[in-house]
Amino acid sequence: MKSLNRTFTLFILLLSFFVAETPAASEVKVPFGIRSYDIGAAQDFTLKDIDGDAFEFKNTRGHWVFLHFWASWCGPCKEEMPMIQKMADQLQSKKFQVVMINTAEDEDTVFEFLSTIDVELNSLLDADGLVTEEWKPRGLPTTFLIDPSGKVKYQAIGGREWHQPEYIKFLKELLISTDRQR
Repeated sequence: MKSLNRTFTLFILLLSFFVAETPAASEVKVPFGIRSYDIGAAQDFTLKDIDGDAFEFKNTRGHWVFLHFWASWCGPCKEEMPMIQKMADQLQSKKFQVVMINTAEDEDTVFEFLSTIDVELNSLLDADGLVTEEWKPRGLPTTFLIDPSGKVKYQAIGGREWHQPEYIKFLKELLISTDRQR
């Protein structure tokens, strides 16, 4: 009987160790430059992408969304695009979607800009700037992280080295915490 009690106790201790190592979304360590931004439901929108296809934001439900506002004239935007591509490549098999929105520029300007950098990220065109106005980014670039239920959870203003380990770890922990909650 004592052996059974010891085995059970050891099992409980090991189980608690593994549970403790899996963070809940509220316990995920947030890297520098990202702040909690729990403002409720994300604004839905529909925009055309650079191929002319309609993109409906509501179709991202069920995924973490990296919603990124940028412009071609923005130096930090240009610098971080390849880093966002590397991040997206590392997280491509996960329930994670990168949504890039060009802010208030015409299609020719966006095409010309994208042809000068080595990224495969599809970008949405907010030529009239109305979607950008609804989201109210405080500067460019600005990134919002939206959870699978469609709630805005985090914001990053300014350029980030998104491909660096601390950001990848943070994003993976968000994905893991969401899977654990289901």
